[in-house]
Amino acid sequence: MPIIIGIVAFAIGAVIAGLVAYSQGQQKAKSEYEAKVGTAETRARSIIDDAVKTAETKKREALLEAKEEALKNKNEFEKEQRERRRELQQQEQRILKKEESADRLQNELSKKEKELNQKEGTLNRKTEEVQKLHEEKVHELERISGLTADQAKEELLVSIREDLKHDTAKLIKEYDHLAKEEADKKAKEYIVGAIQRCAADHVAESTVSVVQLPNDDMKGRIIGREGRNIRTLETLTGVELIIDDTPEAVVLSGFDPIRREIARVALEKLIVDGRIHPARIEEMVAKAKKEVEQRIREEGEAAVLEVGVHGIHPELVKLLGRLKFRTSYGQNALKHSIEVAQIAGLLASELGYDARMAKRAGLLHDIGKAVDHEQEGTHISLGVELCKKYKEPAIVVNSVESHHGDVEPQGPIAVIVAAADAISASRPGARRESLETYTQRLKQLEEITNSYKGVEKSYAIQAGREVRIMVIPQEVSEDDMVIMAHNIAKQIEEQMTYPGQIKVNVIRETRVTDTAK
Repeated sequence: MPIIIGIVAFAIGAVIAGLVAYSQGQQKAKSEYEAKVGTAETRARSIIDDAVKTAETKKREALLEAKEEALKNKNEFEKEQRERRRELQQQEQRILKKEESADRLQNELSKKEKELNQKEGTLNRKTEEVQKLHEEKVHELERISGLTADQAKEELLVSIREDLKHDTAKLIKEYDHLAKEEADKKAKEYIVGAIQRCAADHVAESTVSVVQLPNDDMKGRIIGREGRNIRTLETLTGVELIIDDTPEAVVLSGFDPIRREIARVALEKLIVDGRIHPARIEEMVAKAKKEVEQRIREEGEAAVLEVGVHGIHPELVKLLGRLKFRTSYGQNALKHSIEVAQIAGLLASELGYDARMAKRAGLLHDIGKAVDHEQEGTHISLGVELCKKYKEPAIVVNSVESHHGDVEPQGPIAVIVAAADAISASRPGARRESLETYTQRLKQLEEITNSYKGVEKSYAIQAGREVRIMVIPQEVSEDDMVIMAHNIAKQIEEQMTYPGQIKVNVIRETRVTDTAK
């Protein structure tokens, strides 16, 4: 028990000692804490004081900067305001000046308007005076001249027409002269050069053949008993024999020149042989056909060789040879074709085109005439068919088709061939015309010229290559003559077909007659 009490007492003592120790520790800790708190408060106050001082310093600095910035902005604003005020003042000055100028202009305009109104009034008065004077003068002129205003205008128009007519005639003369000079110069250079270098023969043959006989007794032998010899010869050759009073000659007439040539050769052989009877006639006609065929071939080959064209189909060469016995207005067709080929080649060479192709087209341009006695159609259409059949170039076909102007030429070669054809046909002595065609052309020429007002009479001279027109001097003036000649020439070109050129001469003659008493 005492142990327990002792233990309890010890425990109580220990607890009390612990409490005392704890209390002392608490006091010590409190004192330490209070000391630390005081120190912290002191430090905090110091920090706060420092922060307050720093903040006041920053504040003062910020206020200074703000004041400086505000001052700077104020200065800039004041500067801008001063500049704006200066600009406004300048604008105001300019506006004032403009207003002053506008006022001055307005005043000047007002003055000028007043002056114009005054002048307009004066002008109106003067216009009325001039109009009145004009009317008085017109009436005075009408009274003096005996003409009304309309009549005077008509006379003035007549005078103007005469002046215009004179000027027109003068221009026509000048331009015609210049154009003719230039055209003639170039044309002569090309054409004369081509013709001079062309060596084709100029042969004109008739459409009948004449066979000379050794004596008139041979006519009876050719006729034969009851005419059997002449009938046999005509039947085999298809040619008519004309035996008339012409001494020592027999005329062969036929539509086909080849048949006429065969008949001529056969008849000449019979005359040389002397034995004339139906069997011998038949034999000689057969030989003549062979000879003529051989000659046709040789003539065609010679023409191709003369022109210098190669590669033509043999059948076309043979047809060219047939042209030897074909004539057109008395001009031999083969010689004409050779001449056209050579002229076309020379013209093409001068102008810088294909001379060989021009020669080829010129040589074949009338190839249709070789068969136009046997087939229907014009020589142009037949020639085009033949060229197409034997594969000639397209330019050759077009040249054949267009050389008379029926079809539009499609290239310079076709135009050159047409020109060469016209040159060959229209040269003096190249062709002969029938009397009917010749007289018809002369008649048409005189009809055209006589249709013009003021023509007294006209004459077609120089085989229709010139027409002379006599005019009435009172109705046709010198200027009218120029215009009349120009118009007649144009009408002849449009309405007539003729070789070469036709010269139009208008003659105005004034005669004065008096009698001495």
